[in-house]
Amino acid sequence: MPKRIALLGIYHESNTFVENQTTLVDFKRGHSLTGENIRKEYQDAHHEVGGMIEVIDRAGMELVPVVFSEATPGGTVSAQTYRTLLKEMMDLLDGVLPVDGVLVVPHGAGVSEDFPDMDGHWINVIRERVGLDVPVVGSLDLHANVSECMASAVDAFVSYKKNPHIDQRYTGKAAAEIMVKILEGKIKPKQVLIQVPLAISIEQQFTSNEPCKSLYNLADELSKTEGILSISILLGFPYADVAEMGTSFIVVSDNDPELALHVGKQLESCILNNRESFVGTKNDIPAAICTASEIEKPVLLLDMGDNIGGGSPGNNICLLEGLEANGTLKYFVCICDPAAAEVASGYRPGDSFHLSLKGTTGAGVKEVTFSVILLTLSDGHFREDNPRHGGQVNYYMGKTAVVARPDGSVIMLTSLRVPPFSLGQLTSCNLDPRSFDVLIAKGVIAPIAAYAPVCPSIIQVNTPGVTQADMTMFTYKNRRKPLFPFENF
Repeated sequence: MPKRIALLGIYHESNTFVENQTTLVDFKRGHSLTGENIRKEYQDAHHEVGGMIEVIDRAGMELVPVVFSEATPGGTVSAQTYRTLLKEMMDLLDGVLPVDGVLVVPHGAGVSEDFPDMDGHWINVIRERVGLDVPVVGSLDLHANVSECMASAVDAFVSYKKNPHIDQRYTGKAAAEIMVKILEGKIKPKQVLIQVPLAISIEQQFTSNEPCKSLYNLADELSKTEGILSISILLGFPYADVAEMGTSFIVVSDNDPELALHVGKQLESCILNNRESFVGTKNDIPAAICTASEIEKPVLLLDMGDNIGGGSPGNNICLLEGLEANGTLKYFVCICDPAAAEVASGYRPGDSFHLSLKGTTGAGVKEVTFSVILLTLSDGHFREDNPRHGGQVNYYMGKTAVVARPDGSVIMLTSLRVPPFSLGQLTSCNLDPRSFDVLIAKGVIAPIAAYAPVCPSIIQVNTPGVTQADMTMFTYKNRRKPLFPFENF
């Protein structure tokens, strides 16, 4: 009989500074999949689940997909939602037991009302159900805030190594290969977690650039050490007020925890000695627009304070107002405003009308009115078949309207928040990204994978919002101390 390996995941990046909670509706609008529907969605996707499927199938073992629930990053997961997801997971797992191994797919920065360390909790529930003799191996987003509880529940974790996350399928393959080797009796993983007293500014987490580049180069060299199976750098997610918030390292050895600790301490020394470089500089809106006027176009303006991929509402209008005031740059911006999308859908393409939309600013919510021409209406579905941040294939924006300003600038109005991880968001509505002077993407680093091929110039903009770049502006109650840059040492 082939070895049977269950696959389960609850995947959410939770921003505790977002007022609205994440509910079951949000998971249903994301990806709420069970059984073979998981394989159908992800088998060929650039996603960790696809990588896991590939490796287990190739090894001649039986993958048993159980459940994968994922929602767009947002506020804390409500208590009722988490209880519902966990009960569904455990009921479905009970239906396939016994198994020889378990692959888990958390994000690593999930927070629920009752369990601030949500990922640590559900993985431990699985561990208790299957017992200590069944290997549990998982993947992690590199923005994970990893707790001792989470790390101790698995035999090995493997995280993404690239931001934007274009290596998710590779990560899933690496985790599954560890599982296969465990079941074949070839390795006995022992991992250590090192929590570093450091939180990294989100715009400094571009792994291809300094200061991260040198750190990842060192990890690559250390990974060649005999006896080391995997090294994961978890840069952390600063928008979660939890005790484990911050940077950490996970080093997996072949039955040699002292070696793993020694390697991890080298990485810790490297990052702490260079901690000042992880703070970063900030570009304000006027300076960003001025620079955009002078450099090669199209220019990608990254709206960091309204980073949908970090939980923001997707309706910040600060950059929109700045570009309107400037009046010289033809722009594209996507705003999540269901009411405005509904109003616009009452017109026909080519109609001119006045459209009011509500958006957030540093001072709260503001209503602005524009004279526009309706270009297109859409049901909001589009696909992404290339390796892009998030690894998803199918996207859904809800009812979507695209309107143009008199100068040719374009405002896309969506009913649902969708992170700007794919140019399909534009091309599915017959928009050419290269036809604009400026493209606004509500993100920090993740959109670069999609937009860099058409944008020779990129500017990260320090806009206000629940994902603003300067984490020291937030009030934390639960973070550990000392933690640079809040405290220096």
